[in-house]
Amino acid sequence: MLKLLSILVVALIATGSGAAAVRSSTNVDWTRFGYDASRSSENPNATGITAANVASLVRQQVQLPGTVDASAIYLHGVTVKGAAHDTLFVTTTYGITVAIDAHSGSILWQFKPSSYASLAGTAQITTATPVADPSRNWIYAASPDGKIQKLSVANGHVGWRLSITKDPTHEKIASSLNYANGHVIATTGGYIGDAPPYQGHVAVISPAGKVLDVWNSLCSNRHGLIVPSTCAQSDSAIWGRAGAVVMPGSGNLLVATGNGLWDGHTYWGDATIELSPKAAMLGNYTPTNTAQLNANDTDVGSTSPVYLTKTLIAQGGKDGHIRLLSLARLHGTSPHKGHELQIVSTPSGSDLFTAPAVWRENGHTWLIAADGGATQAWELVNGRLHSKWKNGRAGTSPMIAGGLLYVYDLDGGLNVYNPGTGKLLKTLAAGGGHWNTPIATDGFVVEPEGSANDHATSGVLDIWRLP
Repeated sequence: MLKLLSILVVALIATGSGAAAVRSSTNVDWTRFGYDASRSSENPNATGITAANVASLVRQQVQLPGTVDASAIYLHGVTVKGAAHDTLFVTTTYGITVAIDAHSGSILWQFKPSSYASLAGTAQITTATPVADPSRNWIYAASPDGKIQKLSVANGHVGWRLSITKDPTHEKIASSLNYANGHVIATTGGYIGDAPPYQGHVAVISPAGKVLDVWNSLCSNRHGLIVPSTCAQSDSAIWGRAGAVVMPGSGNLLVATGNGLWDGHTYWGDATIELSPKAAMLGNYTPTNTAQLNANDTDVGSTSPVYLTKTLIAQGGKDGHIRLLSLARLHGTSPHKGHELQIVSTPSGSDLFTAPAVWRENGHTWLIAADGGATQAWELVNGRLHSKWKNGRAGTSPMIAGGLLYVYDLDGGLNVYNPGTGKLLKTLAAGGGHWNTPIATDGFVVEPEGSANDHATSGVLDIWRLP
């Protein structure tokens, strides 16, 4: 009862100048990377954590059987092992998926793929965050053997395992899984070093475990999973942290590709692509210097597209630019080069490997991004991005919850800000990492530590709670 009252009263507590009012709520699931299917990375509900009490959070460190270079997901009050638990789920780099009691930190169950023994400690990894089924009875998780598995929330038992690549030694499931239109959505890229052959592709999967539709970014005239070596071109990975972004209303998909050949016909390297829910191309964009980007390995698709409004999206890249794009100008299967509405620098002018957050408050839309040298916020005004604040603190993918902004520093520490002003409210102690991203809901904050590139078989999950 005390927990419920404390959360209900949050909407009446001011979180500081520039912070948004948040909806009073409790028992809010966090079912995927980025909170929702459009990957806004904003939980607009009260979490019980405010500017007034964030400094009092107490950390517990949970030992894991691997590194989680991704994000946790959360389901409140689900039945696990015969009892109700508020439960966190994470997937390690070698495909072990773990269910954790969010209050005690105890491990409730774990799933280990049959490929684990042969892959543990190698460079063949996954950095994908799992996604929960709307029924809350199942989650879907990736493993570095190229498979997606449907796992029972109740006990971790396998519903099915399905391959989404014909060459998992070259095609990596790096991006987080999504769920929309009744289907699981997964994407593939390549491993560090861009060793061919591989092609980035989108796979739409039924809850029954069947690949329904595939869009290949290279050899896009071939519909279905292909053996990578049978396509004349390689690369064009779909590896942004958010993977496939689902557009509200239409259910259309937005993805971005990395370096690879672009010909505007069947090869779509360094491009932003709009697909139908059945993975048919509806629109496309590439910069005018796409050949130079490919030659210099400066992927457009180092980050996924960002859905801002029903007419506007943003696309970052390894060239230090964020491009504001009109969806109308992308429309159609004929090739579209250039015609950006605006180009701004990434926070520090360096590669953007993270997924920006979209903050919507009182009718205003903000874009917040972090890179290896800075964190910055822009407000979208009259169809253009206007910088509101910037600092010199590095970060992974930002996250907003309950009116607070959370940005994990790769070198250690979870910075908590007022999103409207950029004022630092508290740095929560944490070890270093890579692409790890926090979540915050229902009275606690969760952040994995560690880097997938260390190839470790043990790791740490931080859980902060109010005392």
